[in-house]
This record gives sequence, structure tokens and C-alpha cells, in this order.
Amino acid sequence: MPSVFKAIVNALRDLIRFKVAWIIVWPILVATLFWLTIGYFFWDNFSELTYQAFSEMGIGEWLKNVESDWVAVSIQSLLHIIIFVPLIIITTLVITTIFVMPALIKLVANRNYPGLKREHGGSISGSIINAMLAIGIFILMWVVTLPLWTIGAGIIIPFVAAAFMNQQLFRYDALSEHASKQEIKIICASNRFSLWGLGLLTGFIQFVPVINLLAPIFTALAFIHFGLAHLKLLRAESEKSIRDIAIDQ
Repeated sequence: MPSVFKAIVNALRDLIRFKVAWIIVWPILVATLFWLTIGYFFWDNFSELTYQAFSEMGIGEWLKNVESDWVAVSIQSLLHIIIFVPLIIITTLVITTIFVMPALIKLVANRNYPGLKREHGGSISGSIINAMLAIGIFILMWVVTLPLWTIGAGIIIPFVAAAFMNQQLFRYDALSEHASKQEIKIICASNRFSLWGLGLLTGFIQFVPVINLLAPIFTALAFIHFGLAHLKLLRAESEKSIRDIAIDQ
């Protein structure tokens, strides 16, 4: 796991660089405006769906029995915010991985991996398909595991879901510009547990108020550093093997 922690340290360093500042702001603003618009036009429908979900978890009946109306309304509003914030973060993650990653990759690659050849094994369509797959499985995880909240085991769901979302979204895009298709497959397959570990560690930040606004860009930087470092190592090992074969012959 040393490579995971090294990627996180490098991401923290890059996060405070001035050039990254503008990249941090606009995905969050777009995601927030999007969900504010959705909430304005579909708030009643959203409230009904939320209440049905609360009922499934046993919270709905409890809210009905709360004597003070303002207390019940305050609790419902707080729960709406708890749901609203993750939606913004998820949307920001998707915007980041599809639209912001090229700029971040350029920043990281030019400074830390200037000699790394670009093979362009990924594509925009591949990134979009990967993002749609990640969102679909993420939503399915929440729906299927919803009953676990009734027995208290649901507390682990957000962390597992965040770990999956992060590693699924960013592992492909972090390598898509520099690695070939085969190199992407090799790195993802041989570092499966490390990618999940990095996804989990970066996912924790998504649950820290205020700091979680930086989570999407921080996660992207961490996966870029992780991916490019392993790509550099993979190519170095491949070149060494070729030299060894040439010497033996």
C-alpha cells in the first residue's frame, strides 16, 4: 500500500497549487446549480420519494408521531440536506472525471512524469460509458442494500459505495491518455486491491463537511498519481525484460 499513500501525499501537494484553484471551483458550482434547479422544480416529488425511503427504514412512522411540527419539519429538512450534499458530490465526481481530468493529467504529467509517452488507450466515449456504468452500479448498491439500514449495518454502505465509485470512475481516466488499452487492463487487474484502498481512503473525505467540496479534485489527483506511477513502473519493467532477453541472445 505504500504507493496508495504516496499518491495521496502527492495529491495533497498538488491540491494547494495555485493552478488547480480554478479547476476546483467550476465543477462544484455546476453540480450545485444543477441540483438546486432539480430541487426547485421537483421538490414535492423528491420529498415523496424521500419519505417512502424513510418509511422503508422505519423513520417515516417515527416522524409522524413527533408532537411538534417544527421538529418534524426540521428533521426532514436536515435529512434532505444529507441526501442533497452527496448528490452534489457524485455529480461533481462525474463532471470531474469526464471534463476536468485532461487538465489535471496535464498538470501532473508535465511536472512529475514529463518523459512518459502518451499512447492514448482511452477515449471520451470510453470515459462516458465507464461513468454511466459506475453510476448505475452505485445506485444499484444503494437500492439493494437499503434493508441493511433497518438493522444498523447500513452505516458501512456509504463507505463501500464511495470506494467503488471512486476507483471505478477514476482508474480508467487517470490512465486513458498515457497508457495503451493493454496497459490499462494490466494495471487495473494487478492493482485491484490497492485501487479499492485508494478509493476508500479518498472516499472518507466525502463525509467531512466543507472539506468534502475538495474531494472530487483531490480524488482525481490521487488516482492520476497512482496510475501514472504504476504505468512508469510497468514500462520500466518491460524495458528491463527486453534488455535481459537481448543480452541472453
